[in-house]
Amino acid sequence: MVVQAREGRLTTSGTPFLVATAVPAERDAVARAFPGPAREVPLPGAVLHRTGAFDLLAVGVGPAAAAAGTATALTAAALAGAPYRLVVSAGIGGGFAPAAPVGSLVVADEITVADLGAETPDGFVPVTGLGFGTVTHRPPEALVRDIADVTGARPGTVLTVSTVTGSAERSAELLARHPRALAEAMEGFGVAEAAAPHGTPVLEIRAVSNPIGPRDRAAWRIGDALAALTGAFGKLAPVLERWNTHDPR
Repeated sequence: MVVQAREGRLTTSGTPFLVATAVPAERDAVARAFPGPAREVPLPGAVLHRTGAFDLLAVGVGPAAAAAGTATALTAAALAGAPYRLVVSAGIGGGFAPAAPVGSLVVADEITVADLGAETPDGFVPVTGLGFGTVTHRPPEALVRDIADVTGARPGTVLTVSTVTGSAERSAELLARHPRALAEAMEGFGVAEAAAPHGTPVLEIRAVSNPIGPRDRAAWRIGDALAALTGAFGKLAPVLERWNTHDPR
């Protein structure tokens, strides 16, 4: 679904998938998986890049920006009467070694916010332990399996953090609380929170650009991770286009 401004009104065309990235470099890496140039489509406060069946949107860094940008696109689509079938949070991220080495792909079977809650004398308590909200969104199981099969991505928990991990101690703490975690990034949970009120399924895929732990910019491989992201979308796009939204698995 694409929303276009025409004489003050919104019109739509059939583009069923929204891909939300943090920054334009990630958006452009996804776009390189598709033939032909992307077409820019303005939204309030944002610009969609349309290519084939996909609308690509750089929503900003962090869960709040991700939720706001994704909600803008989803709401415009809903008001235009052509909602998206699926939202994909995509980009690069840190990987927990050795399970998710630099250059590998991870697809989330759980999108979990790692630092929404409270510090107590007994340790961290997630917001659900305080009686509020949610901390995890689960993408469609069958779709996750299919994406893992065609891309070679490892399925597991992708953590959303507001502060990127920069020490071995913090890395160990996160893994102790989330032993299935493979990667961390800053947008997935925000994208999923925006999608939930619309009843829109969500997927998250990450290409690992750096190991999680002591912050070492020299060890980052951003170019390699962006190339892996392009390759992943080249393989997963046909899977998404065949996917049955009503598959209960």
